[in-house]
Amino acid sequence: MRTGLANLPLHHGKAPPWLFQLMKSLSREISLFIISDQSPQEYLRRLSDPHWFQAFGCVLGFDWHSSGLTTTVCGALKEGIKGLEEELDLYVAGGKGAASRKTPLEIEAQAAHLQANPSDLIYASRMAAKVDSNALQDGYQLYHHCFFFTSGGDWAVIQQGMNETTRYARRYHWLGEGLRDFVCEPQSAICCDRQEKAVVDLTASESEGARGATAALSREKPEILVEELKRIQSLDLPSRHPISAQDIHPERLQEIFLKAYELQPQGFEELLGVAGVGPKTIRALALIAEVLYGVSPSFRDPARFSFAHGGKDAIPIRWIAKPIVPPLSS
Repeated sequence: MRTGLANLPLHHGKAPPWLFQLMKSLSREISLFIISDQSPQEYLRRLSDPHWFQAFGCVLGFDWHSSGLTTTVCGALKEGIKGLEEELDLYVAGGKGAASRKTPLEIEAQAAHLQANPSDLIYASRMAAKVDSNALQDGYQLYHHCFFFTSGGDWAVIQQGMNETTRYARRYHWLGEGLRDFVCEPQSAICCDRQEKAVVDLTASESEGARGATAALSREKPEILVEELKRIQSLDLPSRHPISAQDIHPERLQEIFLKAYELQPQGFEELLGVAGVGPKTIRALALIAEVLYGVSPSFRDPARFSFAHGGKDAIPIRWIAKPIVPPLSS
C-alpha cells in the first residue's frame, strides 16, 4: 500500500556532522527497542506512516519541517544499524541521488541472508518508484528512494520528489503488507497540506479505462502511434487540458514505442516496467487513448486531506496539546 504522502519546503544544505552522529546513535537505539519489543514488521508499519516518521525525525533532533528531514533520517537510520542487520532482521537499501540507483545491487548483496527471492524485492522497489514518478505525474521528480526490507520479504519504501517551480518536496510512503495492486489505488490514505492542479493520475480507480487503453496502444506498431501524435499536435486542445501535446516529441518516442511493441506488455503494470518507459511515454499514450477511445485518466491530485496549517510565511504552526484547566470560581 502507498500509505501516505507529505509535502515539505525544499531546503538546501546538510545536517551538521555533530547532529548527524547523534541521530545515528539514537536511531539505532530506538530501532533496537521497537524491533525487540514488537517485531521488524511492526517497525516497517511505523516507517510507512508519514505522521510517525515525521515525529521520529523530530525525536532524533531534526526538528525542521523541511525536505532535509527525509534524507537525513533515512541516512542516519541506514548508517545507524550498519552491522546489526541480521540481528534486527532489517535491511536498508538506497538513499539520495546516486545512492538510490544502487538499490537493486544493495538488495542483491543481502541475498545470502534472505529467505525471500531478491528479485521480488527489487521488483517492488522499482515499481514503487515507477508508480510515483510515471503513473502519478504530480510535478515532483523523485531524487530519494529508500527501501527497507526483512529476510522474509516484508518491505517498506520512503521516497521523495522535488518540484523546482514551487520549491516544495513531496514524500511518498509505501508498505508491502496488504498491497493488492501496484497501479490501481495502491494507497490506503494520502495526507498533505498542499494540492497540485496540473496532475495526471493513472493510479486512480476512475483511470481504469485509460490504463487498459494505454497498455493496448503500446502493443500497436510504432509508426501508427507516431502518426497519431503528429495529428493530435495539429488539434486545438483546450488550454486547461493537463496534458500538453506541445511538450511531446513523436520522433523521440518512436524508439520507446518500438521496444514496447516488441515486448507486447499485457497490462498497464507491465508497461510501466518496460525499461525506458517514462512520464512522457505514458502521457503520450494517455493522450492518444483519450482522443481515440474517449477514456480519460484522472486529473485530480490524490492528496486529499490536510494535516498541517501554516501562516503566510508557509511555516507550519506547531500545535501543542495543553491540559484543560477549569476557570477559578469567583
